[in-house]
Amino acid sequence: MIQHVRSHPPILCFHFPPLYNCPNTSLVLLFFSAYPFILQPQSYDAVEPLDLEEFLMSQLRSGDTDLMQELGDFPEDDLKVEQVEKECRTVRHSVPEDGWLEPHVRDCVKSYTQPWLVKSPTMDGLNDDSGRTLTSSDFNLRCLTPDQRVEGLLAFSSHEELDRFNQEARQGNRHPELFALYPPADEEDAVEIRPIPDCPKEHAGDRILVRCQAIKFEIDIEPIFASMALYDLKEKKKISENFYCDLNSEQFKNFLKPHVPHVDQSTLARSAIFSITYPAPDIYLVIKIEKVLQQGEISDCADPYMTLRESDSAKNKDKLEKLRGQAEAFCQRLGRYRMPFAWATVNIMEVISTAALDRDVTDSEIKSSSIDRKGQLPRRNSERYSTIDDQFCSVAAFKPATITISTIFKQEGDRLSDEDLLKFLADIKKTSAPQRRIKTIPGSIKLDMSPVHDTPPACLSTELIPLIPVAEKNIRPVKEVLEFPSNEVYVPHNIYRNLLYVYPQRLNFVNRLTSARNITIKMQFMSGEDPSCSLPVIFGKSNGSEFLQEVYTPVTYHNKSPDFYEEVKLALPARLTERHHLLFTFYHISCQQKQNQSGNCETLIGYSWLPVWNNDRLQTGQFCLPIVLERLPVNYSLHSPEVPPVKWMESHKGLFNLEIQAVSSVHTQDNHLERFFTLCHALEGGATFPLRVREEKIPENKLEHELKLSIISLSSSSLEPLVLFLHLVLDKLFTLIMQPMVIAGQTANLAQIAFESVVSIVNSLHNSQELTRDQQGRNSLLATYLYWVFRLPDPPRDIRYSTMGRATAATVGSMLLQSRVRSSSNPDIPGPHTSAEDAEVKSILSPHVHLRGCKQPPEPHRKHQALQQKGEKRTVIPLTLALITKQILNLITCFHEELALQMVVSTGVCRENAYKYAWFFFELLVKSMAQHVSQLDKQSVPRRNRFSDRFKDDITTIVSVVTAEIGTILVKQQKLSLHTEKVNISLAFFLYDLLSLMDRGFVFQLVKNYCNQMSAKCVSLPTLISMRLEFLRILCSHEHYLNLSLFFSSPASAPASPCPSISSQVCPTCQLGFALTAVQQRILGLFELSQEFKQQHYLAGLLLTELSAALDMEDWSSRSWLYRKAINAIYSLLCSHDLDHRCIKPEVRAKVAALYLPLVGIIIDSTNYLDFTVSDARSGKNKSGGPEDDLENVPPINQSVAMAIAGNPFNTLGRNVLVSMASMHGKSIATLAADTSRHLLVCFLWVMKNADRSLIQRWTIDMPPSQLNKLLELLTICVSCFEYRVMSTQALQKSQQAKLQLEEALLRGMGARGEMMKRVGGNVFLCTYAGKQLGIRENLRWRKDLTQWRQTNDKQDKTKAELDQEALISGNLATETNLIVLDLLETIIQAVPLAECKDSVIGGVLKVLLHSLTCNQSTTFLSHTFSTLRAVVVKFGDLLFEEEAEQCADLCQKVLQYCSSPVDENRSQACATLYLIMRYSYSNNFSRVKMQVTMSLASLVGKSSDFQEEYLRRSLRTILAYAEEDTEMQNTQLPSQVDELLRNLNSILSDTVKMREFQEDPEMLMDLMYRIAKGYQTSPDLRLTWLQNMAEKHNNRKCYTEAAMCLVHAAALVAEYLSMLEDHKYLPVGSVTFQNISPNVLEESAVSDDILSPDEDGVCSGRYFTENGLVGLLEQAAELFSNGCLYEAVNEVYKIIIPISEAHRDFRKLVSTHDKLHRAFDNIIQKGHKRMFGTYFRVGFYGAKFGDLDEREFIYKEPGITHLPEISHRLENFYSQCFGDDTLIMIKDSTPVDRKQLNHSKAYIQITYVEPYFDDYEMKDRLTNFEKNFNLRRFMYTTPFTKSGRPRGELHEQYKRKTILTTMHAFPYVKTRINVIQKEEFDLTPIEVAIEDMQKKTRELAVATHREQPDAKMLQMLLQGSVGATVNQGPLEVAQVFLNEIPADPKLFRHHNKLRLCFKEFIMRCGEAVEKNKHLITSDQKEYQQELKKNYNRLRESLRPMLERKIPELYKPIIRPRLENRESFKRLSFRRTQEENS
Repeated sequence: MIQHVRSHPPILCFHFPPLYNCPNTSLVLLFFSAYPFILQPQSYDAVEPLDLEEFLMSQLRSGDTDLMQELGDFPEDDLKVEQVEKECRTVRHSVPEDGWLEPHVRDCVKSYTQPWLVKSPTMDGLNDDSGRTLTSSDFNLRCLTPDQRVEGLLAFSSHEELDRFNQEARQGNRHPELFALYPPADEEDAVEIRPIPDCPKEHAGDRILVRCQAIKFEIDIEPIFASMALYDLKEKKKISENFYCDLNSEQFKNFLKPHVPHVDQSTLARSAIFSITYPAPDIYLVIKIEKVLQQGEISDCADPYMTLRESDSAKNKDKLEKLRGQAEAFCQRLGRYRMPFAWATVNIMEVISTAALDRDVTDSEIKSSSIDRKGQLPRRNSERYSTIDDQFCSVAAFKPATITISTIFKQEGDRLSDEDLLKFLADIKKTSAPQRRIKTIPGSIKLDMSPVHDTPPACLSTELIPLIPVAEKNIRPVKEVLEFPSNEVYVPHNIYRNLLYVYPQRLNFVNRLTSARNITIKMQFMSGEDPSCSLPVIFGKSNGSEFLQEVYTPVTYHNKSPDFYEEVKLALPARLTERHHLLFTFYHISCQQKQNQSGNCETLIGYSWLPVWNNDRLQTGQFCLPIVLERLPVNYSLHSPEVPPVKWMESHKGLFNLEIQAVSSVHTQDNHLERFFTLCHALEGGATFPLRVREEKIPENKLEHELKLSIISLSSSSLEPLVLFLHLVLDKLFTLIMQPMVIAGQTANLAQIAFESVVSIVNSLHNSQELTRDQQGRNSLLATYLYWVFRLPDPPRDIRYSTMGRATAATVGSMLLQSRVRSSSNPDIPGPHTSAEDAEVKSILSPHVHLRGCKQPPEPHRKHQALQQKGEKRTVIPLTLALITKQILNLITCFHEELALQMVVSTGVCRENAYKYAWFFFELLVKSMAQHVSQLDKQSVPRRNRFSDRFKDDITTIVSVVTAEIGTILVKQQKLSLHTEKVNISLAFFLYDLLSLMDRGFVFQLVKNYCNQMSAKCVSLPTLISMRLEFLRILCSHEHYLNLSLFFSSPASAPASPCPSISSQVCPTCQLGFALTAVQQRILGLFELSQEFKQQHYLAGLLLTELSAALDMEDWSSRSWLYRKAINAIYSLLCSHDLDHRCIKPEVRAKVAALYLPLVGIIIDSTNYLDFTVSDARSGKNKSGGPEDDLENVPPINQSVAMAIAGNPFNTLGRNVLVSMASMHGKSIATLAADTSRHLLVCFLWVMKNADRSLIQRWTIDMPPSQLNKLLELLTICVSCFEYRVMSTQALQKSQQAKLQLEEALLRGMGARGEMMKRVGGNVFLCTYAGKQLGIRENLRWRKDLTQWRQTNDKQDKTKAELDQEALISGNLATETNLIVLDLLETIIQAVPLAECKDSVIGGVLKVLLHSLTCNQSTTFLSHTFSTLRAVVVKFGDLLFEEEAEQCADLCQKVLQYCSSPVDENRSQACATLYLIMRYSYSNNFSRVKMQVTMSLASLVGKSSDFQEEYLRRSLRTILAYAEEDTEMQNTQLPSQVDELLRNLNSILSDTVKMREFQEDPEMLMDLMYRIAKGYQTSPDLRLTWLQNMAEKHNNRKCYTEAAMCLVHAAALVAEYLSMLEDHKYLPVGSVTFQNISPNVLEESAVSDDILSPDEDGVCSGRYFTENGLVGLLEQAAELFSNGCLYEAVNEVYKIIIPISEAHRDFRKLVSTHDKLHRAFDNIIQKGHKRMFGTYFRVGFYGAKFGDLDEREFIYKEPGITHLPEISHRLENFYSQCFGDDTLIMIKDSTPVDRKQLNHSKAYIQITYVEPYFDDYEMKDRLTNFEKNFNLRRFMYTTPFTKSGRPRGELHEQYKRKTILTTMHAFPYVKTRINVIQKEEFDLTPIEVAIEDMQKKTRELAVATHREQPDAKMLQMLLQGSVGATVNQGPLEVAQVFLNEIPADPKLFRHHNKLRLCFKEFIMRCGEAVEKNKHLITSDQKEYQQELKKNYNRLRESLRPMLERKIPELYKPIIRPRLENRESFKRLSFRRTQEENS
């Protein structure tokens, strides 16, 4: 089917509504023009699935039960519901004591303590396989001694025996699981999974443990008490409760004994755990210190602490004793009262950031660091501020720190409130100290601070319940401090917590005429008015009782309006009544006991109170209470303090300010929620009417109305309380949906309104910016609720309750239709017409509405019934009335049915949001269905009867509506595509879950409807495929996907062959012809995506259809994401099968692989469409010597076949693949990314590995030749894709040893792209891919939990073990994948006798085999490959040596390369193979093999930098031994022929020894290679090889021009041969045609007919001696010229290529050629004068140590900008290593070397910079920069000298010698140094030297002035050197020396005059330059310009007299001078005089 789609244009298939539905018919036409891309393949619609349940029943009935039990055993149930006990942090749940609880409190307690209810898959499938050990293949089968031969090389009786032996060897010790070796896919590519939400937990921020180590003052005289709390300065808020501790000694504790009856263990804590949810830079820990109340102001009490010191004990002893005595007295009397004393603070965030220093931290350091850091913080409102907050406040991970706070501030009695404290903190932040007037008390506080990761032992919760772990012994406890987060926290309540915090703030007695000045407030929590009703619910402080009945505030001495900072924490009773109240009693405390007073120090002032429970609501907030002066009236607690008629202070005025805050998981503190819960509980019974809700009373008849209002208003409540009580709210709403209520005798149905409220809450939670979502867009809170909390509501308690009648669904359905046609902006306005979507929804709903309203069942339902009757032959028995009633009752009680009905009948915005967040309702349905199924008797209820038909109809409707929504949004609102994807995923997961719960055939129908409905939408094909793919990927990730796809019904082996044996010849009789064709068709059909396959293997068929459709899309270059998604879907599936313990048996794997046979067909068909790209690191950009580009101008080299091209001058395998691929399509082709292509190929290899071998063999026999060629191309790509890659060096630097192991381990391919890695002996990696020792039988699976390895992994710091493990596993992968390819190739080879096209099959197989040898391979694989190659040579030798000449050349080259391997095993196999090639070619074409082996060796030794000839010599000896031991061939000439060949090879090897010596001297190395190439003048093949070797070397050194010249010479050689062979006008006429490129090329014309006969066997047999070869060489040369920036030469090269392309009418090549020429000419224009062509140096060698080089001079060509010291340093380094530092002397000057003065034992090198030299006539032709740097033969250098012998002297004695050197060849050449063959010298006199210098200066000025784009800096530099004040002596001195006087010698007259004229021009150019500079300068350079002008004028005036003085003899008139000339002269003089005067 797929092939039809590919071969014919797809049929246009549009699904449109009828035209009469469209408002405008033209829209349809517009659609056709606007959407040309909506072309769907014919086979794209989903087929009708099998009825799965019926199929399974029939299978069981057919008796094939064994197979069913083993393979198709579906679990009884896939989803189970189980209870999970809640994890409790404390030793017991925090719950109120037993007793009667209000319904709401009861519900809260139940919610917080009942177990979680979780639906989980029964993991009958994939188990954790971490326990299994996977073995690495034992690569190193045997280690041969160097000379050992391969055993039994010729000992086989038949080809079948040879094949069987090879097969058994290959199958030994293989990896069963391919994907265990394959790196895991990137996480973003993995199939969507629903993340399991975190289990609900009590909220906790980042936790910090603070331990109070010491509080010390200078004197220690009394007990002191500390409290700590956190404050957020930025939010101006206290963010934790108080933690109380004291460190008093036993002595001081005894002072307080009378007031502390007993001490509870929980109050002894000195450590607290603080929690911070929102870390910020300004969080301060504030420590407040109190002491026992005593007489005097705070200042008076602090004075001793500030003046006395304990250290001065002698002086202060008496004072201190007195003070202690006073303190003890105060403690005895006033021990229960406290007074404020001091406070201190520390910014804990700065401690955390400084704690990285890992040492003690003092507060001074913190302050200084805060000041330093403050400068770095951005402004608070800037964007970066928030990010800095995050970086700055990493609370979770800091090193434990000890803080010493040395600044303790004295408390100010009038500034005690939190507002004052926050002002102080703001001051500290600004100035690191509060205002100066605040005094400090000497002392220190020492705290330890550390992060908390695990709860420490003996920890108490904020309710003082012990936390787990419990301490084993009685140790000091640690307290958790409750956090008051600075912002809202959106975490639902999870534990019972009911705390009240009371904050007295201010008291105002200023206007009261009383002595009350030391005021304290006693606080009590009362349950009644009797004093005994005081409840012990107040949390105690340190060293006292755990709970108290009363608490006193600290006293501020003599203050009538004190501020308070006290925090009173209470545990609220679970049941509150109107009697519960807070009682405040105000006292004056007498600090000094008066004589007439009794022991009581309290004087009563008054009372106040505050009811806690008012109108059934907890009272919280700010209050200002009046104070009663007399006894409290009776029943005062029932009233607010304003009411009773008693005596009030200050006339009932509010005098006492306080604040009350509750932290409660019971009291919602939200009006909407409280009202809702109250009304819900009223329905549950027990309520008395009228019901009181806050201020209003509700009669019973209004209850339903009020309840509905409260349900509607739920979503209006604030977000935080709604989230906090979310679980309770949703539970209540689901109960209302499930249970209709009876109110006032009437049934109230609240289901619809409750459902709408749920939808509204779901919508508001999703829309909130504060709440998080997971990657699928699911609100995290709702996902957590569904997974952990939701359980079915309790069933209805009364049968009178009834749900909404199903009959009404019809009307609701019509309402739904109406809602769809309403205006979207206003739902109340009906729409003007019916749209296409309405029709669609109508069609979706109509059958179900019909069902409910009428008796006639809908069409699908009837069909379903018919199927049932047909399959099961059941008789329908009439049901009794009782049974019907029972069923109806069951129907009523099913929550899932009610929910589905509500979804179907919802309308308007509710409906829109319900489907927008369908995931929530899907998961809700599934969990409720799972609970329903868990309650069924599964044995008696068949799977298809678990759910009613009506429910199935509802599900069908829901799925259809959601699908329609998805399609509509995709067509109309592309902006919402992301949302659509998420809805699509949630729908997929819904059906995924339904497969575990419902009739699977029904679910497949839903899948079919989805697919077809999506196709019917006018969605673009890529979007459609993407959506369907994502949908199917999720379904296919089902645990029982294989069973659902009925994989056990797939064929695992081939049908019986009509022939007797598969390896025998085709039966000659024709009677079997028809049968054979039928079998062929059936076999080929298995590899196609047929209709039958899709129907039987439903999910697999759908997924493969999507893959096929995705890969069929053409010209979707931007759709790589789609291919990636499609391929990853298949890849993930196969990966799961491979690692599935259920698929271990080979026969099961064969069945599973058979399920994916159509995938093989898809991949093979896609080979033409896909470009497997891996990276361009090896692409043809920088290649030189190789022929990779010689065939055609194809698209850029593909990465996965890069190694098909790499490193082999004879290897065009990969290129052929590419050419054939590219030539099939002359259009743009979609490309695959590297990892995606690997995924697709590994899928192909997995199927090939596990499929039945006989089936594959039949398939390859029956396959058409074109398909077989595609298959072979695909195998070539596989080899490249899975080649072993060397790890990145960056990663390896971390472990040098690992790097060495890898180097040892790798067998690199030799040649253009690869070099042999040096071996260090011993075992070789990849024999175990690392020698030893990496644990051959370790667990090698890629385990995500252990190693996160990616091919593009950026991790830099891997351990050696990780590197070794990665290298080992990737080596195993490379070996296994290549062995799978080899298995398949063997299968094809063995099927060849049955195939029709034997020749092309063997050629294709050989291509793949040779390509695999080009890549890095393991020893194991190589040994099997050589075995296969030998089998091919033995079986098809005749064909190979006659027909496959090029392949034979490749074969020789590759085998010879492995003959030089340092690995014994590889060498041994290669020697055996090479000998067999010689043996079997002996009777055939031995001369050709000899030539090819010789050329291969020449290529090998020429291109390798570290070639080791000793191994190759050993191999040659081994081959000789084979020849001598071959008894059969002793009587032939073979042994002597082999001997002769080996001698030739040995002579070539000797050249390599010389080359080895000069490896570090590139020039000498190229000379030697040039000499070798020259020596092969009469052997064109070998000369060509060596020229290519030279090109490769040059290319490696980036000498692109020389590399290009080598290839031009090679091309000229080929042209000479071609011109001898055939005479075509379009071909070049030998090497003469190449003269324009370089005159050197004429060297190649030495080959002539008398020396060489092209027809001689084996001569000129290489592929280069063809027109294609010539063009390939020239194209490479052009590319290299381009790389070397010689674009003009590119043009000359293409002048030779273009006629050939024109003759062949190859217009595509011409397009490409002219495009390259266009680029070349464009580069000339762009880079013309900027190109640097080369720098030249003369190098002379002197001394006998140089041997042949002695007294020879060369011109060296170096890169563009090379300075003399660089080349000098390079040569000096090299020759110093050769001769020793003492021997080599570098001559520093360029004077001629006198041999007599040299030391004979030394070596001398002289280096001189030279410039190209041209005669004047040459300069006329050499106009451009390129022409002055191309074809250079003459060079010049100058040597300054004086007659006295010194090199430098005064101007008048300075001579110069010019030396002109001529080279043997012109630069550029095939070498970078050329011999000097001629030298000329001439000397310049001092005046001639001056003339030359001035001409040069003038020329430079002229060029700089007249440039198109003048360079101001360059111009100013030249001017400075010409006219600048500091260098005036330069030109001026020259003039004064040579022009001041007319020379006496007449011979110098002309020189004098010439210099004078030079100066005239120089001055003129200077003037121009100064003027030019005037226009170039910037405003700040005006002074500089004036200075230049001034200097110029001064120089001009100084030179004027000398320039005007002419030599009369030179101006003797030939005729009389004319008068006017004299006058003009006079006028000139006069004018000049005037100028001077002016």
